[in-house]
Amino acid sequence: MISIIVTALLGNALVIASVRRHRKLRVPTNRYVVSLAMADLLVAICAMTFNASVELSGGKWLLGSIMCDVWNSMDVYFSTASILHLCCISVDRYYAIVRPLEYPAIMRTVTVTAMLSSAWTLPALISFIPIFMGWARRNFHDNPTSFMQLKMLRLLQSQICMFVVNLPYAVISSCVSFWIPGVVMIIMYCKIYKEAVRQRAALSRASSSTVLNNVHVRRSSGGSRHHSRTSHQLLLHPSDASDYGRPPSYRASAAELNIENELSYLSSLKISPLCFSRSLFLSLSLLLSFSKHNTVWLLRERIMRTVPSKHSMEIYIVCRVSLWRQLDMQHLYQSHLLANHVPNNRRDREEETTRFSTSIRQQTKSWRAEHKAARTLGIIMGAFLLCWLPFFLWYLITSLCGEACYCPDTVVSVLFWIGYFNSALNPLIYAYFNRDFRDAFKDTLKSALPCCANCWKTPSQFV
Repeated sequence: MISIIVTALLGNALVIASVRRHRKLRVPTNRYVVSLAMADLLVAICAMTFNASVELSGGKWLLGSIMCDVWNSMDVYFSTASILHLCCISVDRYYAIVRPLEYPAIMRTVTVTAMLSSAWTLPALISFIPIFMGWARRNFHDNPTSFMQLKMLRLLQSQICMFVVNLPYAVISSCVSFWIPGVVMIIMYCKIYKEAVRQRAALSRASSSTVLNNVHVRRSSGGSRHHSRTSHQLLLHPSDASDYGRPPSYRASAAELNIENELSYLSSLKISPLCFSRSLFLSLSLLLSFSKHNTVWLLRERIMRTVPSKHSMEIYIVCRVSLWRQLDMQHLYQSHLLANHVPNNRRDREEETTRFSTSIRQQTKSWRAEHKAARTLGIIMGAFLLCWLPFFLWYLITSLCGEACYCPDTVVSVLFWIGYFNSALNPLIYAYFNRDFRDAFKDTLKSALPCCANCWKTPSQFV
């Protein structure tokens, strides 16, 4: 019990101090993290400490009936705020990973501020207001004996703090505090997981394609010049059907291509010309097609002969690296471009393959960093469900069936502290699974505790 309080206090304070000290951690997502740490810190200060005092005093409440309502209100308020912050984080990660094109437009500073404000104001509607207005208390009109007993207990025995709620309040408060945010988080992380699996498969195919292409380039380097030129030409054929008001979609076919394996993979992807300037757009051509789900991907192809091959590959790589991070881009207008010139000699082809391999490695590194963060947040969500699900099941079931579902005080106390434990887990999860936070924690502790300065090396990124 005491260890949970100390861990929650120190861990969440360390999160706040680390983000404040290290500029590298001041990214938009960590605004939610800092706000979550503040909520968890207040859970430890305003809820855990009062609960611990009751446990240590043998179940006695020594602060009067008004402070009893204050404690119950703060307990509901800050616990709900912590859970709603986790919900906001899951929504933020959903847009960042699954719908990245919409992320900058939707998750602006105003939106983030509004979400965080809602996470702090909404809990008041189920805590301070109904509790102090008397709306949360159980209606004892059908059982006046129990009502009088409770009234006598609160008037004559102020050492007892009881929080007995009515059924409507129990259902509404549990839905706002747990069930609705929990369902939202499960949906968000299921979609994120599916996207992670899909992107991993795409990267695997791209990497395999690069290897096959490299081998094929070396094997075919002795071919004739005519074969080399022929093997890089693309033929575009308009599809049989196109939607009214949209440019017709095109499909590409290739004959004896050195990049056949790579093209077969990339021709299934969709692209966007947004990385090209207007003047470049008029002199270049890339294949564009409109997917069923309005998804646009970058198609690997070459820049036409009017642009020097060196600059063409630089433009291509910049566009590909930029657009790879904007997967599943939606609601873009179509355009059509075709690349009909590529390097023909062995050296240029090998240099191109090397550049493409480097691009794949950069994309893989970026993908891994993004999805490692998603995995960490998924672990946080799992810890949240394991910690709070038992408590809210008990809370709702006992409210529905009343005295027939009596639960021993010891079990109730254990359920409370399992829920509180979630506020202590979050900073531990960050420290273990997130290298940036782990290094920042070490650097912050080293600064706060000079005696431990030799325990860790100074992280290079924070020097």
